[in-house]
Amino acid sequence: MSTMFGARVPFYKLQGCGNDFVAIDNRVLRLPKELMAEWARRICPCAFGVGADGLFFLELATPGSGADVQWHFYNADGSRAEMCGNASRCAGRLIHALGIAGERHVLLTDAGPVAIAVDAAAGLVKVQLTAPKDLKLNTRLSVLGQETVVHFVNTGVPHAVILVDKAEGADVAAMGRAVRFHEHFAPAGTNVNFVQVLDRAHTNMRTYERGVEAETYACGTGACAVQVVLHALGLADAQLASTSTGGEVLSTSLEDGRVFLKGAAELTFTGELNVPALGLPLP
Repeated sequence: MSTMFGARVPFYKLQGCGNDFVAIDNRVLRLPKELMAEWARRICPCAFGVGADGLFFLELATPGSGADVQWHFYNADGSRAEMCGNASRCAGRLIHALGIAGERHVLLTDAGPVAIAVDAAAGLVKVQLTAPKDLKLNTRLSVLGQETVVHFVNTGVPHAVILVDKAEGADVAAMGRAVRFHEHFAPAGTNVNFVQVLDRAHTNMRTYERGVEAETYACGTGACAVQVVLHALGLADAQLASTSTGGEVLSTSLEDGRVFLKGAAELTFTGELNVPALGLPLP
């Protein structure tokens, strides 16, 4: 593959409430989709790559799609994800910063179109996620030898929600992995959120993310799943502030059956990928 950059490819690093992502402007690079997963597997590891929870490539949306921009999003393990809430907010901030689209635009994801509103001055981005689906409350599962009540909803990607007395006391690594790979959620698996309800407008939450296969500092679609589940259980109002593991607050809201996510999104640095050093495959 011949590019104007030779052996070096520009990239952007962004974080949304502690979820960090590498972004590549594929309008210029034109990397074919079949190589993108391997790029994610090589770029996302901390020790040997840039270090990130995921990687996305931005392109202009196909005419007639109703969107301005489309992305190809991959988890750190190279698995393709239908959606990522915090990544969509980071993408919106970058799309606006690069002048690809204005403060209000539509991003096409595998889960469907996502409407984005950027407040660049405040460093905040609000996204309208795709409609939540497959809500199922109060499922009792055997997890690590004990009966556990699990709630479920898909907010672009699948999410299990487990209520706990203290979020900081939850065994996210062991229990999160057990639920993520539980036969009840096979074959796709699920993300897993452990939620402490503080009052009707505030929670503390921790998330085990599918594809990262570990706890992350925040999860946007997870915060939206918590909003939907707690509201359905009668435990939360239509607006909720959830404090993530990284200490950041994700604001979610239900408006006319639609779910919205709002929070900080920052471009932390830019750089160049050394293609030979990373072993990145080219056509």
